[in-house]
Amino acid sequence: MENEPKNNVENLFEQAGDYLDTRLDLFKLQVIQKTSDIVSSLASRLILIVIIVIFIMIANIGIALVLGDWMGKAYYGFFTLAGFYLIVGLIFNAFKSKWIKDPVANSIIRKAFK
Repeated sequence: MENEPKNNVENLFEQAGDYLDTRLDLFKLQVIQKTSDIVSSLASRLILIVIIVIFIMIANIGIALVLGDWMGKAYYGFFTLAGFYLIVGLIFNAFKSKWIKDPVANSIIRKAFK
């Protein structure tokens, strides 16, 4: 009879240890799932951005050649587009936090707490 309470306490400690191991494993799996979700989301967006950039580069070469043809010299079209992108770049630089930094940070935070 005296061994029975001792066995119950040992059994309780063993079960508590198993419970903690299981909770730790669950936490690790949840972290892995969230990390993989964020990384896969960023990777798919990066691939889409690369495709869009390639399209825009090729389209810009065509537009520059057409503009240059209309202006009489091919390099006029390239200079015109360079000036246009300089203006766009300055505007983008002024609003980069509002247009890029905040939305990307918010997207990552939403994914992390999903």
